[in-house]
Amino acid sequence: MTMPHTTGAASLPAQAAPATVTTLPGVRAARPRHYLMCRPSFFTVTYAINPWMDPSVPVDVDLAMRQWEGLRDTYRALGHTVSFIEPVPGLPDMVFAANGALVVDGKVLGASFLAAERQPEGPAYLQWLTDADMFSEFGSTTTVNEGEGDFLDLDTFLLAGTGFRTSRAAHGEAQEFFGKPVVSLQLVDPRFYHLDTAIAILGDHDIAYYPGAFSAGSNAVLRRMFPDAITVDEAEAATFSMNSVSDGRNVVIPAESVRFGAALRDRGYDPVPVELSEFRKSGGGPKCCTLEIRA
Repeated sequence: MTMPHTTGAASLPAQAAPATVTTLPGVRAARPRHYLMCRPSFFTVTYAINPWMDPSVPVDVDLAMRQWEGLRDTYRALGHTVSFIEPVPGLPDMVFAANGALVVDGKVLGASFLAAERQPEGPAYLQWLTDADMFSEFGSTTTVNEGEGDFLDLDTFLLAGTGFRTSRAAHGEAQEFFGKPVVSLQLVDPRFYHLDTAIAILGDHDIAYYPGAFSAGSNAVLRRMFPDAITVDEAEAATFSMNSVSDGRNVVIPAESVRFGAALRDRGYDPVPVELSEFRKSGGGPKCCTLEIRA
């Protein structure tokens, strides 16, 4: 693993995110977040690297743009900061920013993609993050890792997925780089090829997940670690319900994930539905389009 070192202060403009959060007892607290997104200027489905992708099914590019703008505007309305990386021609999946890196505690672990079609995305995201001049350290793995698609941060430890994209060896390298325990989970259903399609991080050590996406051993781990987790069935998982984005109170979910939204309300969260049907044609949802910047 290589780890060039750099330091610097944040230089990106804020977008009026609130400076403090006032919480009443028993009320879940939203925390201002910083998200990186990539405009879907070149989004289409021209190859198939997961079961959702079918190049014979056309993408409505105008609708995709409106849906992406709706997600961006939702984040802004919730008080979050949104930054943008310039899309690169010939990289239709660059819109799925979550895969571009993993940013935790001011450190950046660059992504290394499995599919040749996506490999140029890693350097593009790493260049943007380097130019941002707001991170203390940069690293890479010697094996495949697909960024926040397969690594989910729960503050004191990371959940990490393997089985289809990110290698198990990369889990160990991430642990060494971030100095946080990494819990490896085995994905077994190719429809849920990234961890962020099978688990949603909600807050306060809360998660939701689809058990059918995991091996028997990984299910046992999840039950032991998160006995009160929300679980969803196959039909609800297929709406990309687990590919959601939470700020600790507001949970941005696909509009089709109605039952998951009801379960969130029962737990004191506020579901915020968005329509991203065009991106589901490529196997993506709200989380796929969103890389959290934890500086």
